[in-house]
Amino acid sequence: MISWSKTAINQFNLVINHIMADSIQNAEKVRTQILIKIGNLTEFPAIHPKDKYKINNDGSYRSFEVYHYRISYRIIKDGIKIIRIRHTSMEPELH
Repeated sequence: MISWSKTAINQFNLVINHIMADSIQNAEKVRTQILIKIGNLTEFPAIHPKDKYKINNDGSYRSFEVYHYRISYRIIKDGIKIIRIRHTSMEPELH
């Protein structure tokens, strides 16, 4: 099962709305690709590298990039938790 933090939901909506202001087609393309990659995590949760910005990462925090957006997630007992979505040009934030 995949769940999303409130922060990740808000960030995802902001990303899509920001792109949509310039191009509905590009917004849909980014939205679709992010959701496909997230959906694939149910089958292969550890496919992506450990999140290098997570302090004291026990290996359960991982991340990947899609179209310059960095998606951080955590492998949990019941599945996957999407933690946050940030543009890669933003200053990295330790968490």
